[in-house]
Amino acid sequence: MPVPKRKTSRSNTRHRRSQWKAKLPQINKVIGRDGRPEFVVPHRVDTNGEYDGRQVLDV
Repeated sequence: MPVPKRKTSRSNTRHRRSQWKAKLPQINKVIGRDGRPEFVVPHRVDTNGEYDGRQVLDV
């Protein structure tokens, strides 16, 4: 198995690790049928089985 010839510098190590970030899920605010705002994850079927205003699942 190959072994590195030299120690990886602190700068290169930190530069590589800087990309390891946790990010928050995207949440959109939409107006529900009752007129109140709802927070939904995009491109997902909602709890009523609807997607983009159409019924896609029988709930």
